Amino acid sequence: MRRPLGVLAGLVSLAALGTPTPAHAATAAAAGGEAAGRCRVTVATPRVNDTAQIVSSAARQGCRTDALLRVRLKRAVPGADPVVKSGATRSGSVALTLPCAPGVYYAVATDHRGRGATSRAVRLTCAPAPTPTAPPKPTPTGAPTATGTPAPQPTATGPAGTVGTAEENEVLRLVNAERAKGGCRPLKHDAQLRAAAYGHSADMAAKGYFDHTSQDGRSFMDRIRAAGFAGGTAFAENIAKGQATPAAVMNSWMNSSGHRANIMNCRYTVIGVGAARKGQGPVHWTQDFAAR
Repeated sequence: MRRPLGVLAGLVSLAALGTPTPAHAATAAAAGGEAAGRCRVTVATPRVNDTAQIVSSAARQGCRTDALLRVRLKRAVPGADPVVKSGATRSGSVALTLPCAPGVYYAVATDHRGRGATSRAVRLTCAPAPTPTAPPKPTPTGAPTATGTPAPQPTATGPAGTVGTAEENEVLRLVNAERAKGGCRPLKHDAQLRAAAYGHSADMAAKGYFDHTSQDGRSFMDRIRAAGFAGGTAFAENIAKGQATPAAVMNSWMNSSGHRANIMNCRYTVIGVGAARKGQGPVHWTQDFAAR
C-alpha cells in the first residue's frame, strides 16, 4: 500500500472518522498574476457531498501562464493504488465527481511544468455529511450562534461604516490573526465581496446545496463581478457548511491545506465574509478573497 494509507491514522480530515465538516476552496488568477516562483498546484482532500458522491478538485494558483493540469483520484488498497477517476484542464482548475464506494481515497495533481500536490488520505463511508447539533470542534470563543438567517447586508452595517454582521467580522478578525502569524498584512472587509459571499451562503442555505458553482451555473467569479467588484489580479473562495461558530469554521479551514493557503496568501488585500442559514438548518459560510 502506498504512503498515504500509512499516514491515515494521524489525519485530522474534513471527511475522516465519521466527523465531517464540509469545506471547499477555489482559486482564480487574473492576467499579470504573481511571479512565476509563486505558481503552485493545490489539490483538495476527497470528500462525500450531499448527494453521496465523491468529489475532489485541483487548481494552479498564482500562475501567469496556462498549463495542462491533471488530477487523479486514487483508492488506497494493498499493492498498487488504482486511479478511479481522472481529469485535466488548461483553464486553471478541474473538479472530479463519481459515485461513492466506501474506502480510503486521496487525490494527486500535477501540471506539465513539473509542479504537483498530493492530498491527505481519508476513509469515506459514503454517508452525506450530517447537520451538526453542536460545534464539531472546541470553540475558543464563547460567541453564540444566531438562531435565524442573518438579514442581507451588502453595504455598511454599523455607525462606523463597518461591513457585515458580528459573526462575519469575527471570522475576519480570526483570519487576520492567523495572517499576522505568517507575516501577512490584514485584509479589509470589502462591501462588494461581502455581498457576493453572503449571497452565495444564503443561496446555498435556501436551496439546500453545497458547491462553488451556483445552481444557475454561476462561478464564484461571476458572483463577485455581479456584486460590482471591479479590477483585481487574483481571487479565491472558501466555503463551509455546518460549523456553528466563527471559531469552528476557522478551525476547519485552517486544518485544510487548500483553504489555509487561501487565508494565508499574502497577496490578497480584501475579503468578503458571508454567513447564512435557513431556519434551524446548518450555517453556510463563504469567504471571497481578492488582490488589488
